Amino acid sequence: MVTPRVAILGTRGYPSFYGGFETLVRHLAPHLADAGWGVTVYGRHGAVQDHGGDPRVRSVVTAGLETRSLSALSYGLSGAVHSAVDKPDVALVMNVANGFWLPLLRARGIPTIVNVDGVEWERDKWGRLAKATFRAGARMTAAHADEIVVDAHEMNTYWTTTFDRPGTYIPYGGQECARLPVPKGLVSGQYILVVARFVPENSINEFLDAVETLSLRWKVAIVGNEGYGGQIDDRVESMERNNSAITWYRHISDDDTLFALWQHAGVYFHGHSVGGTNPALVQAMACGSAVVARDTSFNREVLADAGIYCEPTARSIAHALAAVMDDPARQRTLRTAALERARVGFTWEAVCTAYEKMLTGRLKTVEVP
Repeated sequence: MVTPRVAILGTRGYPSFYGGFETLVRHLAPHLADAGWGVTVYGRHGAVQDHGGDPRVRSVVTAGLETRSLSALSYGLSGAVHSAVDKPDVALVMNVANGFWLPLLRARGIPTIVNVDGVEWERDKWGRLAKATFRAGARMTAAHADEIVVDAHEMNTYWTTTFDRPGTYIPYGGQECARLPVPKGLVSGQYILVVARFVPENSINEFLDAVETLSLRWKVAIVGNEGYGGQIDDRVESMERNNSAITWYRHISDDDTLFALWQHAGVYFHGHSVGGTNPALVQAMACGSAVVARDTSFNREVLADAGIYCEPTARSIAHALAAVMDDPARQRTLRTAALERARVGFTWEAVCTAYEKMLTGRLKTVEVP
């Protein structure tokens, strides 16, 4: 029996701890290997860990330009070229920025499944040219992908309406774990947590404004950074230096540390506004966090009635977070509801099984020379 081969393109590699795509791959790649697949994951220099991966998963690091605007395109191109030569049976492509390279894979007879992720061209962090590039990549994805994956039903509506291209719904999963020790310097249930990339659409500036008053009563743990440095990094660094109630963890690559922060937080603020099912939100739920989220259709789809919603203003954020911190009984209710919600709709087992089914379905269309 011939072993089916899949190439996974568009992430920072395997194993990597950067973001949602990388978390997905860390679960999916070993799952596929268990199911008898030969798995190749393309990645970037400096982003792949030299430990913690499954030895059955082949990691290929290709060349690219490590800049904010060109990294996704350049690494995507080099990965697509290598994959076109290697010619796997099917390719799983992450991010619509790689839609430009789908014709190359199609020309080699490689079926493609594309996870379209969020609506990148609506993110404030990108300039006009970058937004136009992402939207053009989305059009290319709609035209050339054999199948697309959407991580939220709302995202499926968006793609159907905007590009006349419906997709298959597969969300992200959450990983439950045993109770972890309270992070050093913190008291369980007595601190506020945010975990986010420092970009405007994640409501980070509004959260920091709220922290100016919240930190007078509670400790605040901040996880994340801008990635390439910038004004928000500078602001958080200054806040930490001048306020002993604030701890900035920057980017965390250790799951136990991050999960412990979620498990013991009195409340977790989720300010993301652009995208579908957010991996950080799902993982916070799986850790049993009490969640206050920015009021968006995407966040409501994931949390339903298992969280509290607020507007993206410092006043609304501060009011919602303080209300939870002042009410331990409400904290417990929200924790239980979030965990149950994660168990029902967002498990890695279900997510990986769904991807495996899609990949297997594309094998039937492979033309054998």
